[in-house]
Amino acid sequence: MRLYLLALNPTDSVTEGFLPAALDLGMDVTLLADAAHEQAHRKVCAAFPAVEVLACDVRDFREVVGRISGHHPPAAVFTNSDHLQVQAALAAAYFDLPGKDWKAATRAKNKAQMRHHLAAAGADTVWSVELAPGRPASDLLALEPPYPCVVKPREGVAGEDVVLVAHDAELLVRCAEIQARRPAAALLVEEFLSGELYTLETLGDSRGIRVLGGFHTHLSPPPHFVETRLDLVPDPPRAITDRVLVQLDTLGVGMGACHTEFVVQAGRPRIIEVNYRAVGDQCDLLLADVLDIPLFALILRTHLGERLPADLGARTDRHARVDYPCADRAGTLTDAPGDTDSAPDGDVRLTYRPLRAKGERHEHHHSNRDYLGVLRTTGTDRRAVDRAAEDFLATRRWSITP
Repeated sequence: MRLYLLALNPTDSVTEGFLPAALDLGMDVTLLADAAHEQAHRKVCAAFPAVEVLACDVRDFREVVGRISGHHPPAAVFTNSDHLQVQAALAAAYFDLPGKDWKAATRAKNKAQMRHHLAAAGADTVWSVELAPGRPASDLLALEPPYPCVVKPREGVAGEDVVLVAHDAELLVRCAEIQARRPAAALLVEEFLSGELYTLETLGDSRGIRVLGGFHTHLSPPPHFVETRLDLVPDPPRAITDRVLVQLDTLGVGMGACHTEFVVQAGRPRIIEVNYRAVGDQCDLLLADVLDIPLFALILRTHLGERLPADLGARTDRHARVDYPCADRAGTLTDAPGDTDSAPDGDVRLTYRPLRAKGERHEHHHSNRDYLGVLRTTGTDRRAVDRAAEDFLATRRWSITP
């Protein structure tokens, strides 16, 4: 029973979640990675001798199909990468394996297509327009964008190059800056959806979608949108959840894991984006821990065509939050805490993992590429969880030297 796992750069979701889960399920694992990331995966997979790493142009589904066809027969083709969901879905369909609908994966990845599809179905309408590569932003001014509005790559991830603009002059400057960094990328300009930001974490099989919970997301001050903290919402309001699920159904999203971001306006959810994968940045590791379920194995089982248990057995009595200390400038990290695992207050558990090594120099990106580390805090008492997390952040030091 062989799993083909498509990947770009190594992630905690794969190395700490999906690879151990696949091996525990008794699967043979072949990881397909492009040439730019092959050696990084070989280094990571030294801890998993049974995992085979092969080079492949994973961004091209035809190359994926060809690589698999010339190797061992597949039982599942899977990826947790935003960039590779369509390719994995098409490869799975080619081999008549369970997989996501490639059209739904396309709607989720292409934010303009998501807007078009939801509007055409009458599910939600958001003012938006695409700016093709090489096209000057001045062409948009005649459309009278509804300021404030948001500029972002049409198929971007991780909040990279997502920025709020307040008037024509800012729109022209920001678009030009992003186009200089990403000359081949189409941009999306859309109305700003104000409100508190939340997520919905779901897991689906052939019988429908299960809600695992959600997060309340805290952002950096505008004009950028860096996620600095997420608080677990174990039981999201049913009225809101049901309306999000209707929109996901409209997009065709269902199978496997999905991470949906939305704001609540006048009592109704407005989708910001749909990430047809498990929530990242170690929130998936926290979710598996706090719910006390084999989350990664359950996700993989859906891609083997198995049905989810009628009762996942998830715990509902625990609280959790994730904090991301962020760099606020370019420079070299000269002081920072190391790995930490502790229980500072009763049943509270605290885990800190550095994401940047001391001595490394980085530019300032205004995205999750600025994360210095991840703090995961869990427990049965919300106030104790908050107290432990805030004490840790207040008593540790992160220093960046320009």
